[in-house]
Amino acid sequence: MSDFKNAAFGAGHDHIFLGAGHEKNERKTWAVIGLCSAMMLIEIVGGSMFGSLALVADGLHMSTHAGAMLIAALAYTYARKHATDSRFVFGTGKLGDLAGFTSAIVLAMIALLIGYEAVSRFLSPIPIHLGEAIPIAVVGLLVNLASVWLLSGGDHGHSHGHSHSHGHGHAHDDHAHEGEVRKIHTPSGVFAVSIFEDGVPPVFRITPAKKGSPLDASAVSVTTVRPDGTQQVFALADRGGYLESKEDVPEPHAFKAIVRTPEGEYEVEFEEDEHGHDAHEATTRDHNIRSAYVHVIADAAVSVLAIIGLVLARAFGWLWMDPLAGVIGALVIANWSYGLMRDTGAILLDMNPDRRMAENVRHAIEDRGDKVIDLHVWRVGPGHMSAVVSVATGEPQRDSRFYHAVLERFTGLSHVTVEVQPSQAAA
Repeated sequence: MSDFKNAAFGAGHDHIFLGAGHEKNERKTWAVIGLCSAMMLIEIVGGSMFGSLALVADGLHMSTHAGAMLIAALAYTYARKHATDSRFVFGTGKLGDLAGFTSAIVLAMIALLIGYEAVSRFLSPIPIHLGEAIPIAVVGLLVNLASVWLLSGGDHGHSHGHSHSHGHGHAHDDHAHEGEVRKIHTPSGVFAVSIFEDGVPPVFRITPAKKGSPLDASAVSVTTVRPDGTQQVFALADRGGYLESKEDVPEPHAFKAIVRTPEGEYEVEFEEDEHGHDAHEATTRDHNIRSAYVHVIADAAVSVLAIIGLVLARAFGWLWMDPLAGVIGALVIANWSYGLMRDTGAILLDMNPDRRMAENVRHAIEDRGDKVIDLHVWRVGPGHMSAVVSVATGEPQRDSRFYHAVLERFTGLSHVTVEVQPSQAAA
């Protein structure tokens, strides 16, 4: 059993696992810091000149806002500059998640402070200079909305690093969700027809429902008939345990598929859905830009609530509306903070964000008759997954390069290490 062969993707491969939009998101974050800093200076200087305590207080609040953005910006810059530093064993892709986790803690502290202040004002109300406070809250909201616009840029902090990475996650065989697999009943037995595209370009797969030989690939084809009448014929190849189409299946996956075999024709219907979207987001989302985005959205939400509370207090004398708005704002921010902390904490602790990816890696190897002894899949950066696989095989000619060729089709796998050992039967 000492005949181990180990290898990782590529000779002299790099470990740069930064998100596809890393530099763009870095520029956005610095732009927001510039905007917040300018507003902060204007409010503090203006408040000091005109003797407005509220203006100075809002300026100081804006400084905490800029400080939170600074965590995200410095994380982007540091991760980019040290992307090739060998001290970081798996690169600096997780630095954004660390910054996101830190920002989540800052958000939680802000929620506690707002909540504490609001409860204090409920118990002992203090006079509010409504004429001065409302315009300041409106200006603060405008700055926040400008920050949201700068950070969003149309992608709201999501990082899509690949040209085809829809993440519908169509699985195959018994491991697919109900509705993804269509079964055909032939005289030779029952076969599962599915579209497999988890981390790879989508292809048709026809798999025996029970362990056994697949159909003869040369005598089987799949024809798609789309709603507009267009047809496409797909030839199949034997992949050892199942048949797979030689060509990719174009989007959208909404069509009638006719499976032609020597024993007859069988029709199945496929509908487009988004069942794997959550797993895709979990592997590609840039939590650093998300944390910055949540900060400005939270601030904008608090500004809106503050304006509503102040306007109602001025119109109807409901002074309790201002602290009530503060309590609601604190609860909203606490909820967002928890979500951010949960998602980034899971990545920092190497939880697998996409179990289906791990299952499909296992099936890709075991469908060829080998046995996966150990498998670990985890995220090393936005849109980058890493895997360590230990395989037992009875085929002496299969080395690590063989399994790399099998797994290279998985788009999201950026770093793979394979250990190959002879199976007990062959030893």
